[in-house]
Amino acid sequence: MIRRPPALLLAALALTGLVAGCGSTTKAGAPAPAASAAAFPATAGGVTLPQRPTHIVSLTPTGTEILFAIGAGSQVTAVDDQSNYPAGVPKSNLSGYQPNAEAIAAKSPDLVVISTDTNKIKDQLTKLKIPVYVMPAAATLDDEYAELTDLGTLTGHASQAAQTVTQVKNGIAKLVAGVPKRTKPLTYYYELDQTYYSVTSKTFIGSLFAMVGLTDIADPADADGKAGGYPQLSAESIVKANPDLIFLADTKCCNQSADTVRGRSGWAELAAVRDGHVVALDDDIASRWGPRVVDLVQAIVNAVEKVPAS
Repeated sequence: MIRRPPALLLAALALTGLVAGCGSTTKAGAPAPAASAAAFPATAGGVTLPQRPTHIVSLTPTGTEILFAIGAGSQVTAVDDQSNYPAGVPKSNLSGYQPNAEAIAAKSPDLVVISTDTNKIKDQLTKLKIPVYVMPAAATLDDEYAELTDLGTLTGHASQAAQTVTQVKNGIAKLVAGVPKRTKPLTYYYELDQTYYSVTSKTFIGSLFAMVGLTDIADPADADGKAGGYPQLSAESIVKANPDLIFLADTKCCNQSADTVRGRSGWAELAAVRDGHVVALDDDIASRWGPRVVDLVQAIVNAVEKVPAS
């Protein structure tokens, strides 16, 4: 790869992911059907559990969101220090960035959910006879649906996981179907950080924008794919592309806003800035690939609908 986002940004993308209105599909606090003991032993994603897990440790914010969305929240006894949704999750000082096998084992888990195998933590925990389910950052919506299904199987909530998948699919389909067709597609710039790292339409995030009919100005910067879908643009190239919409996924981490964008040299006259189409996204929703992906698609659709047809 030629250019990559900084290591910390890559880690954040992998661990929080990506990566929903139709209202949020994650209904925290809603009563969940009891997990069925008859569903065990259960196998999914290379993991076999002899019985329903009751002490789940999640080291990925997306995994945490999924577990609570499918009704397995009561089985989660600890989550990593970055998991913050839904409200009231059992946050701990465990780290998904630098996982420590001894600290995790001290929680007596019967299932650990991770998104990246940092420090070969899976092997370390396996040696301690602790089952580990790995859910990499989704590259497609089908990947997200597969992980939802796997976690439903492993936690004894297969039916509720299936319902969640259907809700996400239907929510996205309804939103996309309602977007008015345009003679000329709108263009957009998606900002990961202040150094102009972005995403192409070949990434999970980019595919959502493509579904809504938007053209990504970052695609030419990674035409050969050597940046892995995360090219670093230049301020000059962004100004030259003059996108119709700008989406900021660095509002919480880096305090970026329509005002800070307007203050950048040469940016005040960009179509998106001039016409008020700079969209401040919630960093968490924009970087995770759980059920709240519907919320992200809703934000994209809302922004598109505010741009007058030419």
